[in-house]
Amino acid sequence: MFRLDGKIALVTGCGTHGEGWGNGKAISVLLARQGATIFGCDLNLEAAQVTQKIIEQEGGVAQVMAANVTDSADVKKLVDACMAKFGRIDILINNVGRSEPGDPVTMSEETWDEQMDVNVKSAFLTCKHVLPIMEAQGAGAVVSISSVAGLRYVGKPQIAYAAGKAALMQLTKTTAVIYASRGVRLNCVSPGLVFTPLVKRLADKYANGDFDGFVATRHNQVPAGHMGDAWDVAHSVLFLAADESRYITGQNIVVDGGLISATR
Repeated sequence: MFRLDGKIALVTGCGTHGEGWGNGKAISVLLARQGATIFGCDLNLEAAQVTQKIIEQEGGVAQVMAANVTDSADVKKLVDACMAKFGRIDILINNVGRSEPGDPVTMSEETWDEQMDVNVKSAFLTCKHVLPIMEAQGAGAVVSISSVAGLRYVGKPQIAYAAGKAALMQLTKTTAVIYASRGVRLNCVSPGLVFTPLVKRLADKYANGDFDGFVATRHNQVPAGHMGDAWDVAHSVLFLAADESRYITGQNIVVDGGLISATR
């Protein structure tokens, strides 16, 4: 089940910034293990190349490049490069995102705009360039990584991130309805508290660098008793990207160990 043989997957944010497994890295490797050919991008080319090397060492096929998916010209170059190399795009994974602290008073307008660009505009731009290709093919699957922060307050003052991820869900849902008759499916995966290399940077932003205390707090917030990891996210992405979910569109899978179902 969930084989992706012969499919081309375009993955944004495919590298991990730091040691370990981030969502984009795990998603890319898992899709490749299931038979997909990966065309990935990241702001940091070296990070993307680490992912590429893992896939190739396991016998898979991957091509990567540097790209800023908040820039329309860069997105066009990315999509054009993938098409020139492989001739089609069957799967699009929108995996970029960034959280910055602040409320409407303390957050600068510049930070707000940057957050909207990273968390929403990036998916708008990739869809703008990829959806016509998928429609012409008669099939395609888009999976965007949102967040439980778009569904409820999760303990951090991150208004732009929360608003952006909520907007990403509605962008996905509305576009899914529009493209349902065209053979293209769009869905979201919304991770909760996930233990990736990004947690260190979040501890610096939200806990004055108290990494151990920040990690303990995040574990304790989750009804399951611990954070998830990038593979929990990747397996949900695989399900939505695979043909077994062909009748699922406009939906959001929450991967959070029960976090948003709890009252504490």
